[in-house]
Amino acid sequence: MKTLDKKNATVIAESLISSKPQDFMLGEYSDLAWQTAVYPQTGIESLAYPTLGLAGEAGEVAEKAKKIIRDKNGRMTKTDVEEIAKELGDVLWYVNACARKIGVSLPEIARRNLAKLYSRQERGKLHGKGDNR
Repeated sequence: MKTLDKKNATVIAESLISSKPQDFMLGEYSDLAWQTAVYPQTGIESLAYPTLGLAGEAGEVAEKAKKIIRDKNGRMTKTDVEEIAKELGDVLWYVNACARKIGVSLPEIARRNLAKLYSRQERGKLHGKGDNR
């Protein structure tokens, strides 16, 4: 696993902060995010760790949404949006780690998902039960 030194990490971070979202490609994200992966890369731990992290971060998104419903009558503030966006970024990091572990790129995961969704839409199967509808 290749890791970034602090100087290179700072340069990349500053470049990303100043870029527009539409200028940023999923494959580029995948490669850069992977350089920050610090966990066991062999054995079952190499998939279990990011899978557990994904579940935890998705839970944090859910908790924030729950508290907005409970404490704010469903009204989101700018701060709520920023906090949820941060957690969704963590979700994306763990999705990327899982994808890399199984040998499928993040852009390919996105492509396959869109193909599945549009196929379901075309066949009138967006609603319903089962993975293979």
